[in-house]
Amino acid sequence: MSFSYTEPQADGGETHQVADDRIATLTTQQGIPVADDQNSLKQGVRGPALLEDFHFREKIFHFDHERVPERVVHARGYGVHGFFELTDSLSDVTRADLFQRVGERTPAFVRFSTVAGSKGSFDLARDVRGFAVKLYTQEGNWDLVGNNIPVFFIQDAIKFPDLIHAAKPEPDRNFPQAQTAHDNFWDFVSLTPESFHMIMWIMSDRAIPRSYRTMEGFGVHTFRLVDVEGRSTFVKFHWKPKQGLQSVVWNEAVKINGADPDFHRRDLWDAINGGNFPEWELGVQLFDDDFADSFDFDVLDATKIIPEELVPIRVVGRLVLDRVVDNFFAETEQVAFCTQNVPPGIDFSNDPLLQGRNFSYLDTQIKRLGSPNFTHIPINAPKCPMAHFQQDGHMAMSNPKGRVNYEPNSWGAAQGGPREDPVRGFTSFAETADGPKQRVRSESFADHYSQARQFLISQTAIEQKHIGDALVFELSKVERPDIRSRVVSHLLNIDATLAETVADGLGLAVPDRAVAARAPITDLAASDKLSIVKNGPANFKGRKLGILLSDGADAAIFTALVKAVDAEGAVFEVVAPKIGGVTLSDGTTVAAKHKIDGGPSVLFDAVVVLVSAEGAALLSRDAAAKDFVTDAFAHCKFIGVGADAEAIFVAAGISEDLDEACLPLAKEVDAATFIEACRELRFWPRELEVDLDAKPDA
Repeated sequence: MSFSYTEPQADGGETHQVADDRIATLTTQQGIPVADDQNSLKQGVRGPALLEDFHFREKIFHFDHERVPERVVHARGYGVHGFFELTDSLSDVTRADLFQRVGERTPAFVRFSTVAGSKGSFDLARDVRGFAVKLYTQEGNWDLVGNNIPVFFIQDAIKFPDLIHAAKPEPDRNFPQAQTAHDNFWDFVSLTPESFHMIMWIMSDRAIPRSYRTMEGFGVHTFRLVDVEGRSTFVKFHWKPKQGLQSVVWNEAVKINGADPDFHRRDLWDAINGGNFPEWELGVQLFDDDFADSFDFDVLDATKIIPEELVPIRVVGRLVLDRVVDNFFAETEQVAFCTQNVPPGIDFSNDPLLQGRNFSYLDTQIKRLGSPNFTHIPINAPKCPMAHFQQDGHMAMSNPKGRVNYEPNSWGAAQGGPREDPVRGFTSFAETADGPKQRVRSESFADHYSQARQFLISQTAIEQKHIGDALVFELSKVERPDIRSRVVSHLLNIDATLAETVADGLGLAVPDRAVAARAPITDLAASDKLSIVKNGPANFKGRKLGILLSDGADAAIFTALVKAVDAEGAVFEVVAPKIGGVTLSDGTTVAAKHKIDGGPSVLFDAVVVLVSAEGAALLSRDAAAKDFVTDAFAHCKFIGVGADAEAIFVAAGISEDLDEACLPLAKEVDAATFIEACRELRFWPRELEVDLDAKPDA
């Protein structure tokens, strides 16, 4: 076991653990000794990856083929149809057809997913969310295969198998499922300092979104846009939700997974079928070589962002999701995304993680779907004209017609088939690359902590608290104390207060600071765009109110609530002692969506307790009803309190703690006031009163 916090690092900051007389030499499957397992072979320090890299090919190929037929990563996903509409032409910087004509719509298919869990895992794992978009353009399919977090754990694709092996269930016991709270993951991360920017994001509330509809999407990598003259502009892609950002809290996520493990799937299905179509703006960050050369960090490093304050986002279109799939397997399971799928006018950068993904995705799709003919499956087939000489293979649904299946040929226009088109065809940006062949990490990749700190200080106080809480929780599940200490040693390079908070939460002595390959920049400005709380919704539209009703509940107030919810563009669901529903004070009956045992408050964004005196007396003896109000209170939700509901809050032990976010519903006019208050989504000051971790002297 290694107890060192100062593992040997190269100039790029990556950890190199070297064989000696006690440690076996790493080899390929052919027995060839491996000199460097941290970096793929490149042409120059920052140049493109080379195809002759047999070690990387063998490693990534074996990894791609490890699971049959479930996806190796992103196995649990949910897909829907929609369209992309251009609102601002990018013809000034790219020849890409879909970015030319304002108002034109391009068909789209989007698959959201978790990363680490299996197909049968739960939706609200603490995890990255895949945000993969397939746009069926008039010049071929464009797959923007992104995530809801703009950075990643690693800088070079050769480490991807190691990262996922470490994050997945430990191989001897095959648990924990869909969780990183175990020794293998944190051992790997603690020896991979480049991961710590991503660790800040994954320990934040970004990793437990309220809905697919309320999370951002990012292309992660730097790409190129290429115009008709062959000029290049660097670009980063962003999807900005019109619904605003929103997440849940950890205790809530744990309970949602028990109450409804399909919470995100059901939310998206219900929203679209209810006509509440989620929408995102597509934004681009455009910059040139001069900016790239002067930026504090390397634009080819997938563990870094470019703050929006430095390069503002230009909104160029909107993505609307308006149709669910007809069949989950045929579409969501069989859809195949490949980062290499780009139309003319969009090109790759030399980001070594992107270069490796381009190589890996095609291989893994062939393995998973059984044939190179996966493009014959309707969900993967382009919607533009196709003409090529690819033929045969498993599951070939169509082959080129006629006798000619090669080119060049002399059969003429009628029989000779398609030909290359130097004008319309895809051409790569003519970048000059030179340098020695070498496995090396650029020194410009060596800063692992500065942007991690920038992310942390960009959060509100409550968001910073959640990051600390998450680190304590995850590391409390790690059995080896030395791994916990090693993680804290890295946190000291990000923020001393955070490191001390985590150490205190673990009952751990603060260790020595980890050696940084490059001294962190400590004066980077905070970026408000990195906070969820600062970028929440402006209203309660699209959110869900849970109304706990009993027989005899005030009919007028219920009617006023329904009216206010409808006016806001929100939805409501009734929770009742019996699924058959209730009879209100005026004799009308209201059907229930949930029996109280199966409709906990974690399923809703805000709740109302509207009961009669008799109903309150009945429900005050019910554990599920008491949990309904205590969970809503603990999770800092807005609570509407009916005139006769006090007995339930007394029985739950929180009647003396109710605060200004627990609003009375004594009159009909109170309903609109309550819904207006719900626009804030959470009353965060309450958390400081209900969480032991918020009380330092406790």
